[in-house]
Amino acid sequence: MTAIHTRQIQANGLTFTLDEAGIGDDVALCLHGFPESRFSWRAQLPHLAELGWRAVAPDLRGYGDSDRPPHKADYRLPHLVADVAGLFDALGARRRLLIAHDWGALIAWAFALDRPLPLDGLIIMNVPHPVVFQEVLKTSAAQRRRSWYAAFFQLPWLPELMLKADGARAIGQAFSGMAVDKSRFPEPVLDHYRQNALKPGALTAMINYYRANLTELNRWKREDCPTIEVPTLMLWGEEDAALGIELTEGYEGLVKDFTLTRFPGVSHWVQQEAPEAVNDRMAAWLRSHNLAP
Repeated sequence: MTAIHTRQIQANGLTFTLDEAGIGDDVALCLHGFPESRFSWRAQLPHLAELGWRAVAPDLRGYGDSDRPPHKADYRLPHLVADVAGLFDALGARRRLLIAHDWGALIAWAFALDRPLPLDGLIIMNVPHPVVFQEVLKTSAAQRRRSWYAAFFQLPWLPELMLKADGARAIGQAFSGMAVDKSRFPEPVLDHYRQNALKPGALTAMINYYRANLTELNRWKREDCPTIEVPTLMLWGEEDAALGIELTEGYEGLVKDFTLTRFPGVSHWVQQEAPEAVNDRMAAWLRSHNLAP
C-alpha cells in the first residue's frame, strides 16, 4: 500500500492540512463532508495513488487542522469553490480529478457548474445535483422530513450545544447510528470525529456551511443550468437515511456523460462503509475513461 503523508499547504489565502499519497501532477482531490475530515478518505488515497494519481484529501476550511475563518459568510459556496481552485493550483495540477462526498460533493457540483478550472473527471458520492435536490425537495414531503437537520442548523448556538454535549457524543452517533455495517466505525474512528468536532470553534465552522448556504443552491434552475461536460460517476449507498434514492434520477440534460452505481445495503457513509466496492468501481470507471492504466 502507498503511504499517506500529512502536510500543510497555502491556498486561497488559507492554510489547509492535507493527507497525500502518490506523486506527480495528476491530482485527485478528495473533498469530505459533514461531520467528517480528511481521514474519511483513508481507504481511497493509496488506491488512487496506485492508479497513477497524486491523491490529496484536505480538511476543508473550518474543519480539523485547517484554518477556521471566523464569520458565517466565510463559508458561502463561492468561497468553498475558490478553495478547490486554489488547492488545485497550489498542488500544481496538470490533470484534475475531483472526488467528493456529502458537503464536499455539493462543492464539487458547484465547481463543475461554475468551471473556475477544467476537470478531467468528477466522482460524486451520496449528494445529488443541486437542481435535482431542489426539484425533489419541492415535491417530496419524505425528503423534507429527512432534511430536518438543515433547518435545525439555522438556529444560533443550540446546534453547537447539543452536538458538543457529552464529549460530542452526537457526532459519533451520526456515523454509528446511520451505518448499516457498524463494524466499519469502531471506537477509534468515532473518537477521531468526536475530537475533531471538539476543537475550538470547529462546530460553529462546520454548521456555518448550512447557515451560510440556505438559499445558495437555488441559483441553478433546470431551464438555464449549464450542462456539466466532464465525465461524471455517481456512487450512492442506497440505505441513506438523509437523502432518498429518488435523488439519483433526473440527470438528463444536466450531465452529459453520467454513470450511476448504487450500493445496496450501504449507508450515506459509502466510501467508509464499503471501501473495497467503492474503490473497485472507481478504478473500473477511471479505466473506461482513460483516466487510469
